Amino acid sequence: MKKNLGVSVEVCAYSYISCLAADRAGANRVELCASPWEGGTTPSGGLLSQVLAQTNIEVHAMLRPRGGDFCYNSYEKDTMEAEAMALIEAGVHGLVLGALLPNGEIDYTLMERIRRATGTIPLTFHRAIDVSKEPLFVMEALISLGFTRILTSGQRDKALDGIVNIAQMVDASNARIEIMAGSGVHPDNCQEFLQIGVDAIHLSARAMKDSQMEYRRPNISMGGIPGISEFEIMYASEDLIRETVHKVSEF
Repeated sequence: MKKNLGVSVEVCAYSYISCLAADRAGANRVELCASPWEGGTTPSGGLLSQVLAQTNIEVHAMLRPRGGDFCYNSYEKDTMEAEAMALIEAGVHGLVLGALLPNGEIDYTLMERIRRATGTIPLTFHRAIDVSKEPLFVMEALISLGFTRILTSGQRDKALDGIVNIAQMVDASNARIEIMAGSGVHPDNCQEFLQIGVDAIHLSARAMKDSQMEYRRPNISMGGIPGISEFEIMYASEDLIRETVHKVSEF
């Protein structure tokens, strides 16, 4: 595992190459996901096995059965529990999850179910908290369940815009749970979050590279999402991660 920098650096990674970049650049851990354009879903077992076998970085896997909202039906809840157990059996170091009720409150029953099923493995509650009705009430529930940390953008699209709310959560947590700032975090602004006392920062270090395809048939899209080219590949920039790690370590 990586040296503890005091404030940990977590990289959102959607591929082995991105995990390798995070490992080389000195990040503390990765949040391993699939489906970047849906905000992250549960990664494949094959990808997880590859990352665990060929890197030295701590791996926390997203536990999310689909894109969209965080209100799940009974079948999706069963899927989440089954996937949690499969991820743990594969050797994952932690899980990232979240769920809400239709009224915007935390789905405490589901979170307790996953907590009981997964034992003592570290759990992070993701940005579902940012669309909850009462984020500080959610935080208290997570503390009672023994969650390790919360990922938040301060109820705004970008964390810098929600920094006042993040600071409020840091103060209210009183070191009972880690608060990790994420969404739009990069080397040029990461120290602003350190100034308010967060325990961790989360970034994608997003960069794009051109597809290797030479022949490109026009007017066909496999994903059907306007504005997203299927001839551009997203990855985490090793340089951006390394610069962020440096900014954190020198603070």
